[in-house]
Amino acid sequence: MKSRFKAILIRKDDNVQTVQDVELTPADLMDGDVTVAVSHSTLNYKDGLALTARSPVVRRFPMIPGVDLVGIVADSTQPDFKPGDRVVLNGYGLGETHYGGYAELARVKGDWLVPVPDAFTLADTMAIGTAGFTAMLAVMALEDAGVTPACGAVIVTGAAGGVGSVAVALLAKLGYRVVASTGRPEEESYLKSLGAAEVIARAELAGEPRLLGKERWAGAVDNVGSRTLANVIAATSYGGAVAACGMAGGLDLPTSVAPFILRGVSLLGIDSVQMPMPRRRKAWERLARDLDMTKLAAMTRTIGLGEVRQAAEEILAGKIRGRLVVEIR
Repeated sequence: MKSRFKAILIRKDDNVQTVQDVELTPADLMDGDVTVAVSHSTLNYKDGLALTARSPVVRRFPMIPGVDLVGIVADSTQPDFKPGDRVVLNGYGLGETHYGGYAELARVKGDWLVPVPDAFTLADTMAIGTAGFTAMLAVMALEDAGVTPACGAVIVTGAAGGVGSVAVALLAKLGYRVVASTGRPEEESYLKSLGAAEVIARAELAGEPRLLGKERWAGAVDNVGSRTLANVIAATSYGGAVAACGMAGGLDLPTSVAPFILRGVSLLGIDSVQMPMPRRRKAWERLARDLDMTKLAAMTRTIGLGEVRQAAEEILAGKIRGRLVVEIR
């Protein structure tokens, strides 16, 4: 185990947040029963918010950001894991209340860890990351709600982003007709290469929401919230379901009970942070089975730890397509 290791550290003094490149020792790490030599992390929208202080994602300081990590167990007193094991961690307050993935070492609770599926390299696992894990949870929720390919189309909003890209690829491989909504018309060919059958402009869903609209899709994976989510719900078919997993457009939801009462539409909240371990493991197993690795590679770019802060600004500005893997070492 390294005696000193590189990390990004967020500090807050007098309500002013600073982000620094630092060197730490294992003694600086937080409590846990497994120490992981981190090979890769990733950049999600939430990471962008944390690094730029645009939203109070970080709830204790100082903090190593990064809500994902993958690597090799270096030391463990937890009986389920031993040195040399490949493990992945996302959620559980990582990068928010517990030191996260933007460091060469992490000490965490073994109860938070999932073995990396044999189908994936370490880098593959972070190409998926929280975004892909969340997309899989959303698809599973739609399946549990009875939304099958035979029911009709499924719309994915914010489709060119991380969650959206993986959701499009997953749904297409599972046989759904996918409608992709994006504010970036130049990404139409990219989205169709992932399996989208139709691409619509974000503006179609940005207007004043109706109580009910024309039935256009049987299900949805929404990454935007606010008016977009309200318009998606209003256009969902009888008995359909909407999985809500993002709030890039806002926390508000200007809708009514009409779609839920008159059409029996279900609104499914998707949380990836505290998801119970059995469902968590199942989602990773499904990703290993149902995600087209060629499409994952096509949506993924790798950056170094020193490029994370600039990329954080870009992801919040909507300039990042697909997934970003952060190579730690």
